[in-house]
Parts: sequence; C-alpha cells; structure tokens
Amino acid sequence: MALEVGQILEGTVTGLVKFGAFVELEDKTIGLVHISEVASEYVSDVNDYLKLHDKVKVKVLSIDDKGKVALSMKQAESKKNSFHGKFDKEQHREEHGHHDIHHEAFHKAKDSYEGRGHNGFRDDRKVLPVSFEDKLNRFLKDSDERQLDLKRNVESKRGGRGAKRNS
Repeated sequence: MALEVGQILEGTVTGLVKFGAFVELEDKTIGLVHISEVASEYVSDVNDYLKLHDKVKVKVLSIDDKGKVALSMKQAESKKNSFHGKFDKEQHREEHGHHDIHHEAFHKAKDSYEGRGHNGFRDDRKVLPVSFEDKLNRFLKDSDERQLDLKRNVESKRGGRGAKRNS
C-alpha cells in the first residue's frame, strides 16, 4: 500500500524524542509526528501525551524526496472526538448543568495541581486543557505581582536618595 498525503492511518509509537515521536505505520514505514502536531494545545513534553508502543491515529502531512514522512495526530482527530479540542464552557454548562462557581472552582483547583496527584507527584492521567484566556490572565497577574515586588525592592534599596534634598 503506497502512502498518500491526506491519508489517515493507525500506527504504533516506536520512539519518543524532545521534538516529537516516531510512529511506525501499517506498511512498516516510520514517520515523525512533530511536537507541534501531537495535540491541539501547546505541548512542552511529548512524554505527557505519548508512551512507547501506544497505538495512535495519524494523518500523512507530507512525504519528501528522501522518503521522510511527516505525520499529524491533531489533524487526524475530528473536533467532536478530540479530547484536546477547544473547551466550550457554555456548551459544557448546558450539557452538564454546572454553575459558574463550580466551573471556576474546578479550574482553580486544576490549575494549582495541574498534572499532579494529591501527594504532589506526577500523575499519568490527562488534564483538561487550560484555555488561552486563562493562561493569559494568569500570566498578567503573575507579571503584575513580579513588577510590584521589583518596584518595592528597588525603592527599599534607594532609601532617602530618591527624595528632594533641602540645601
């Protein structure tokens, strides 16, 4: 069976590297799923999503002249079946009847223990993705706190030198 761009196939993870995962397809061809094509969200470590010998569904993105095959897991998933797809809060509330308070409390707790078990050690369970807006708000809050700390630190070191002198 000849590989064609756009095909969706099943394969087995044969290797994990910092920049992606090698997947052996049904016809014994090995292709690379780049780290940016593992999930619909930002992936900092491939090991959080894949393990050796995992069966995965991939889409053939390209085949170059040397026979290198570029694959994508995120493009092989449909949006409805995607665990890592964009989380629609409104749809979730309608389907499950959750109130804003419960939803926010869940995400606060999840953010503080993201990817960790109750004892603080790494947990193999997948964590729901944090939305971009939540990440941005958290970054801005942390950034403001750091700037305030730096400002206080600089002012305390200046002592009286910053004030006008009476001569």
